[in-house]
Amino acid sequence: MREDENRYETVIGLEVHLQLKANTKAFCGCSTLFGQKPNSQTCPVCLGFPGSLPVLNEEAFYSAVKVALALNCKIQDLIKFDRKNYYYPDLPKNFQISQYDMPLSYDGAIYITSGPEKGRKKIRIKRVHLEEDAGKLLHPEGANYSLVDYNRAGIPLLEIVTEPDINSPQEAYDYLTRLKAILEYLKVSDCDMEKGSLRCDANISIRVAGTDKLGTKVELKNMNTFKGVRLALEYEAKRQIALVEEGEKITQETRLWDAEKSLTTPMRTKEEAMDYRYFPEPDLVPFQVDKAVIEKIRRELPELPEAKAKRFSSEYGLSEYDANVITGQLEMADYFEECAKIYQNRKTIANWLMGDITAYLNAENLTIKQIGLSPSDLVGLFNMIDEGTISGKMAKEVLIEAMKKGIKPAEIVERRGLSQISDTAALERVVDAVLARNEKSVDDYRKGKKNALTYLIGQVMKDTNGTANPALVNVILKRRLGD
Repeated sequence: MREDENRYETVIGLEVHLQLKANTKAFCGCSTLFGQKPNSQTCPVCLGFPGSLPVLNEEAFYSAVKVALALNCKIQDLIKFDRKNYYYPDLPKNFQISQYDMPLSYDGAIYITSGPEKGRKKIRIKRVHLEEDAGKLLHPEGANYSLVDYNRAGIPLLEIVTEPDINSPQEAYDYLTRLKAILEYLKVSDCDMEKGSLRCDANISIRVAGTDKLGTKVELKNMNTFKGVRLALEYEAKRQIALVEEGEKITQETRLWDAEKSLTTPMRTKEEAMDYRYFPEPDLVPFQVDKAVIEKIRRELPELPEAKAKRFSSEYGLSEYDANVITGQLEMADYFEECAKIYQNRKTIANWLMGDITAYLNAENLTIKQIGLSPSDLVGLFNMIDEGTISGKMAKEVLIEAMKKGIKPAEIVERRGLSQISDTAALERVVDAVLARNEKSVDDYRKGKKNALTYLIGQVMKDTNGTANPALVNVILKRRLGD
């Protein structure tokens, strides 16, 4: 970081839009199934035909309450919906049913950890409210027109807004990762950014470090991955600092992130709330939710990532770091726990999951459910290592093949003849042959050059195609060499 950048503090607030899992849209009975023929899932209500009346989707509403409670929010005593007025081609009614001054919930918080040295940090949640999604504009390449698909219009959408408590792009990334984990545990959305189920906008400003006054904020859009959010924020912070250092003013505006060019570009001047001309939605009356219903939903919340991580530490002896990584994804946490039921060395399970398996999943853009390696298959691999059937190095090769081809590790070991030779007599014959043809290395070892032993072990492994038990080879060699 340059010296002038150290003089400034970045202030970030995030707005996450989450499509909720529901069979029908937020205010009508149209299907929410993804990938259907354009404009095939519409009706007079979600298309805004005159005289059509919205009805709130109960399933979506209770999912929204579930998210709010999981984020430690307070539920509003009186809930109402509002019309957010603006014109855009993919908004057929020219307004969006949303919530303004009386959102579903408010005043929540989640905690993040941006590295062991920084400890836990509280990120306040300003509000979580329910609204309807807009349609989707399609821009055919090379065409001078755009198409619009209204299938998405009206899908239940949750907006999760933070206070400006985030002070670095890395903290923003950590917040989004933690938030997504909570949402996945709740099973209220598929959280698929490629499908648009999870989208994020960011507000970013800078100020002189140590001061309280907020600077002019810029909104960033068009960030399709959490990594993209981090990169966009890094670029924008540097851009704003450069402007201030040159004596120029920062314009309050909305900017788009261009991932290919790694820069942000102006989109439009930023709107204020007054520009949307909010007013109460006349077709949906304000209502209250029975506190007993809210408490019932609270009791039905699943074990969330933070609680699961604490349990994994106490029950399975994992470090705080390992437990947080393992529980960061529900599928990974469930996979670990299935392994832990049948294998006692839990640290070994965690190491392989966080190491070789995660590296493979990331490289192939897969989830652990998408590979053909069951928990019992992985534990079978561990047992083969423990029994000396294969070495740790062989196990890594077997693991990759098992994940790629969906074949059981034991079957790969048998088919390729990878079982370690642990027969002492058989290995002694190989060792004797290696010593006979490597007299210089033998002499070097006896003169104190200990690295000669490594060479001799390598020759034995080569002669046995890597199937000799390394520990036993080491013992036999030392005995033959007079140690």
